[in-house]
Amino acid sequence: MKSNIKIIATTLLAILAGIGIGYLLFGKNKPVEHHHTTEVAATATTEEATTYTCSMHPQIRQQEFGICPICEMDLTPVGANTSDDPTVLQMTEDAVKLANIETTIVGGGRASRRATRAGKTIQLSGKVQADERLASSQVAHIPGRIEKLYVTFTGEQVRKGQKIADIYSPDLINAQRELLEAMKLKELSPGLANAARNKLRFWKIGQTAIDAIEQKGTIQETFPIYADASGIVTNRRVAVGDYLTEGAPLFDLMNLGKVWVIFDAYEGDLPNIKVGDPIEFTTSSIPNKIFKTRITFIDPLLNPTTRVAAVRTEITNSKGLLKPEMFVEGVAKPSAKQKSKTSKTALSVPKSAVLWTGKRSVVYVKLADTEIPSFQFREVELGTSLGDSYQINSGIEAGDEVVTYGSFSIDAAAQLNNQSSMMNQQISIKKEKSDAIPNFRADTPSLFKKQLNDLANAYILLKDAFVETDPTTAATAAKEVVTKVAAIDMDLLEEETAHEYWMEQLPGLQTHSDKIVTLANVEAQRKQFGFLSDALIQVVEAFGTEGNALYVQHCPMAFDNEGADWLATEEEIQNPYFGDKMMRCGLVKKTMNGGE
Repeated sequence: MKSNIKIIATTLLAILAGIGIGYLLFGKNKPVEHHHTTEVAATATTEEATTYTCSMHPQIRQQEFGICPICEMDLTPVGANTSDDPTVLQMTEDAVKLANIETTIVGGGRASRRATRAGKTIQLSGKVQADERLASSQVAHIPGRIEKLYVTFTGEQVRKGQKIADIYSPDLINAQRELLEAMKLKELSPGLANAARNKLRFWKIGQTAIDAIEQKGTIQETFPIYADASGIVTNRRVAVGDYLTEGAPLFDLMNLGKVWVIFDAYEGDLPNIKVGDPIEFTTSSIPNKIFKTRITFIDPLLNPTTRVAAVRTEITNSKGLLKPEMFVEGVAKPSAKQKSKTSKTALSVPKSAVLWTGKRSVVYVKLADTEIPSFQFREVELGTSLGDSYQINSGIEAGDEVVTYGSFSIDAAAQLNNQSSMMNQQISIKKEKSDAIPNFRADTPSLFKKQLNDLANAYILLKDAFVETDPTTAATAAKEVVTKVAAIDMDLLEEETAHEYWMEQLPGLQTHSDKIVTLANVEAQRKQFGFLSDALIQVVEAFGTEGNALYVQHCPMAFDNEGADWLATEEEIQNPYFGDKMMRCGLVKKTMNGGE
């Protein structure tokens, strides 16, 4: 319960911080009383390309002064610190200070070296355990009654060959009588005497004791029992006067000359732990002493409750310093080969930098060379957990400055501004339309153009699904677009500039078609379709296709009058952004006929 309260309190504080940042970003210019006069409106209209928003509803954006259609408050001009890129949040210096934002450069610098060291060692906790292979039971080889015990309590040290008990055995007395009688007849039947001796040997009676019986000719009433192995008594099973059958246990013994040290490794750490890796550990019971060992076994089964696997090491304990159930703290050091593989495949960031720690998670990256502090929303793919860091398989590059403290406050401010955030990942990067799209059509191979034509045909089916306002069919059609994008052979573009331009457009084609597949809401799908259309229009215009004419069409009312384009194979307008609501809304902006 206390943990839940703490989490709720932390979340509320972060949200309040985000609201404070939102106020610094969007609310500072809001007047206390709302008197909009002709003079104010006139002044506002003289500002070039001024955008107005509502401080309470920052998703409202329009190009002229007015009132918010939701709360009817006066709109205020958006400050120069607001980015048009929905993935970039620009903040004032005051807002950055309020959020206490801290950053780390990954792949270089002191902070990066700290992360690298964390990635090369794994902190583990565990316990000392007895080596199960050195456990034994001391049994009575003779049936009879215990007359005396020389080992009387649990924890007592027993050494091999030590006398541990005296036993009175009627069966043994009878066996001695048989031996003495057989000795009288040994001239007539030597085999009878050997059989009597073997019976005593079977009960672990030594040859010296047998020779003494034969020489003295007297019967020994009690016989000693000697320890078969060394160890600590972990369980005393008998007392003086107990009657034992042959093979009944007297004591359980455990040899602690060598012990196991078993560590708990979380499933996220297991990919970086191998048999043979060295481990150093300490225990508070033996201060200032570092023990060194190696991993000898990793449990193939995971504990379903704790989500850990047992990692076993072995260590010589001749002085008896390590005792079972001692707590230890260890550091596993992956082998040099493993460390090299890790360093080449992924970067590491502190766990505090990551929001929503699933397979696809979120970090914020501070953009370099900006006059106003700017933080970009990045989806990252998490690798394995390494101590207090995560490996990042994709989403950031070496040299990126990642926010390691204050990410939640940035995310809350982005959410208030209707920008990409942990809770609003449907908004993706929309590349700025270029006024000068390069022309590679003359040098583009015919096969590459044919592959682009296949992509365009798949796109047209997606467009038709939005005309019908059918999100299910749209998701299915988007899968085909994803397939056609993946099928395009970029190696066909031998000219370096053309190849680089394709690589710039490829992420937009992949990301937005993938998003449509995962979304269920048709309006959210249409938003991604608009981004996809922009990327595909630029690609087709740059490289050309080998198919029929393609028309670039435009709806000025899409997305709250922002406007949006799309491609069609017919000149007649069929609007994919509104469907039946405004089927004929739009105009033909351009015609692209194959490579022309």
